[in-house]
Parts: sequence; C-alpha cells; structure tokens
Amino acid sequence: MDLSLEDVQKRVELLARELDSRAAGIETHVDRYQGKAATLRWASKKFDEYFRTQFAGFGDNWCMPVVDAAAERMTILGIRSYDETAGVDKVLQRDWLGSNSDSGSAEAFVMFMAAGRSFSLVHPASSPDAAPMVTWEHPQSAIVDTDPITGIDRAGLVMWQDDQFDFATYYTADSVVKFKRSNGRQRFESEERMSPTGGWVLRDEENPIERHSLGEVPLTEIRNKTLLSDDPMSDIAGVAALQDAVNLIWAYLMNALDQATMPARVAVNADVPKVPILDNDGQVVGYQDVELDELIKEKIIFLPGQDARIEEWTASNLEVFSKVISQIVEHIAAQTRTPPHYLVAKMINTAAESLNIAEAGLVSKVKERILYSTKGMKKTFRLMAAARGSSQERIQSLRAGTLIWDNIQYRSEAQMADVAVKLKASGFPQQYITEKLVTDPVEVARVMAMVKKERQMDPFIAAEERMRQGV
Repeated sequence: MDLSLEDVQKRVELLARELDSRAAGIETHVDRYQGKAATLRWASKKFDEYFRTQFAGFGDNWCMPVVDAAAERMTILGIRSYDETAGVDKVLQRDWLGSNSDSGSAEAFVMFMAAGRSFSLVHPASSPDAAPMVTWEHPQSAIVDTDPITGIDRAGLVMWQDDQFDFATYYTADSVVKFKRSNGRQRFESEERMSPTGGWVLRDEENPIERHSLGEVPLTEIRNKTLLSDDPMSDIAGVAALQDAVNLIWAYLMNALDQATMPARVAVNADVPKVPILDNDGQVVGYQDVELDELIKEKIIFLPGQDARIEEWTASNLEVFSKVISQIVEHIAAQTRTPPHYLVAKMINTAAESLNIAEAGLVSKVKERILYSTKGMKKTFRLMAAARGSSQERIQSLRAGTLIWDNIQYRSEAQMADVAVKLKASGFPQQYITEKLVTDPVEVARVMAMVKKERQMDPFIAAEERMRQGV
C-alpha cells in the first residue's frame, strides 16, 4: 500500500458514502423479493387510507418465484483450468466444498438476481488447516472500486456496525486496513464526522494494517446485466409494478367479498322495523328503530313510503377480478421468461417434450446469467488458488479456465438414457457421456472408477485389451 493513511481514510469514506447511496435501492429490491413491500399503488386516496391498515401484511409475491426459478439452476461444481483437457481442479473443488461455498454461492446468486449484485470475499488470513476461507457478502455491506477503463478492481470495502461503532475493512491488491468510527448513537464531533476522512481511525487491534500476497483485491463483485454502465439491473425491477397491480386488485376483490357476494334486499315504501323498549318490569314503554348497522349486516335497506314491496340484488360475479390477475401473471411469465407452470400450478401429466419447450426461455435466461456471473466467479477461484500459494502460471491458467455448472435443464431418466445411447453409437468416449449426464465431477470420477473395475473383471474385455496391447 503506497498511499498515506490519510489518503486511505479518504478513500474509505468515499466508498462508505457510495455504499450508503446504494442502500435504499438494494433494500427495496430485497424487500420485494421477500414480499415485504406490498403496497396499494394506484388506489384512490380514500380507499388507500382505509384499506392500507386493513390489508396490512397481505401481499401476493411474484418476485420470489421469478428469481428462484433461475437462481436454483445456477450451481457451480468446480473449475477446469485452461491447461486441463478433462476433469476438474480437485484442490479447488475440495476447498470450495470445505468453505461451504456451494450453499453460500447459492444465496449469492439469489441476491445477484434480486438486487443486481452480490460479493465474495476470500480472506487473506490462513485458516487453521491452511485452506482458503470464503464468505459471501450482502450488497448493502460491501462495495468494490473498479477502474472504469481497465475493469480491474482497485480496492474493496466491507462494513458493519454494533451499538457503538461503525467498522470497515479496506482491501487492496496487497494490503488489509481495519478501521472504526463512532456511529450515530454516539455523539462524535460533527466536524470530524463530516470531514473528508469521515472520522475513521485504525481499530484497536494488534495488526490493524496487514500485508497479503493474493495479488488481487480479495473482495469480488458478482454483477448482473449492466447494459455497459456501472449500475447492474435487478431481475425483479420490471415485476414490481405488475405485482403492485395484482395487490391492488386483490384488495378490491377482498373488499367486494364482504359486500357483493351475498344477495342484498331492499324494502321499498316500507317503514323501518322497530324494536320495543322495555322497562325494568318487562313492560313496553316505547319503540326504537332497528340499528342501521344491524340492517347492513343483514344486507337489508329500508326506504319508507306507501305500497310496500321487496326487491333483491343478486350476488356479484367476482370472476372478473381473478381473470385480470391471471392475465397479469401471464405478462410476468412472458417478460421474465419464467415458465407458466412455475407461477400457475395447472400443468398435470404433461409430456417431457412440452416441458422442455415451456422451459426454453428460462434455460436461455440462466445461460445469460451464468455468462454475467462468470467474471466474478473466476476471480473468486483465482483468489482461492492464490491463498494456497499457487504459481502465477496456474493462476493464469485458471483465468482462462472453464467453470463447471450443474445441468440447467431438467431431463427425465428416459431422456437421459436415450441421449447416452445415441452418444455412444456416435462414437463418443464413455467419460464424455458420463460428464454430459452426471455433471458433478465427484460422481463422474466415481462412475468412471466403476466402469474401469467392470472392464477389468469382464474376461472378454480384458482379453481384448491384452490383444490391443500385444500381450
């Protein structure tokens, strides 16, 4: 780290302010995903005032299945370096599973699609068993400073707080600097808090400034589609308005359920019924009109006058509401490339080919999201290799390597068996067929070991192998 401490403090404050400016937008998207942001937009003022509290806590959430449908198919199994022709880097795969990055990355991909970005952090410090430590950071607590020209990460910042202090750890390609400052609950000097350095001071630790040898910023941003800008898109940004419309229609529907689903009667030209007033001895001492609220509960209205008669309004047909909701859900499915059967459970005994056609858009979407996330995930694996002390040659090979993902398209066993037979008949080797069908490198190795053992035990295959070798 060639900068002075004051320069680092200034950069930390700039990143902290940028992170704070992002917080509101990220929180909105995360709340949308969790279904916490149910609103009654486009309702009249009076309707909103009355029903906002009555329907508090209710919200139809279509953002979650839109994100989960794609995120659940983004499963990284490992990486194959550029110099390897088959298999997977077993050391990195072991470290990946050992750091629970299989589950951590799954949550990161959900956040990557919901909020537009997520972060991985390969800790420079060694773990007790010398394996790399990897954590996955929330986009409201992490930020990376990227060179706008080269796209290379220049620094990273992770923040958190407790009851007394804000904490920040600043990462560069060769250093880690640990800061703290008094948070808003403690009365810090306003001049110091608002200064260019933001009131950040080194933490009271043995080594608040440490060197590392990873060669890159340990914090990595995993970005969604950016449209060549610095602001990644959320996959649910376009769903929010449609979801608000659905919630408003549900509010209208539930209000109508109480008022329009039972027949209403009107007594025209009839006096409002009266009930007797009794004294303490049970004697009638007068009469009073029936309470209006009681008549409304019974769906009865009295209009006094001569020539009494009774009219009736039949219950309303509320199917129009559900039709509009169904149409909006179809629009959500089309705009987000989410298969209809993920949103409306009506497909029963559907042929496998029909499901493949229905999921074609989702498969293409997942491939696209995999492409956007590849840069950040490759850097994460490079950092894990660097934490192991790998050579620059191996790290460069990983830079041009290939990420191994689980199958993103679901296939029945019958379809998989058919593919295997046709590939075998076409002359493809057994390992390629196994990798195509099984995908998981651990299972591929296990299956190939079984194949090898069976061949050794089969006398005909063993004789053929000996003849081939000239034995």
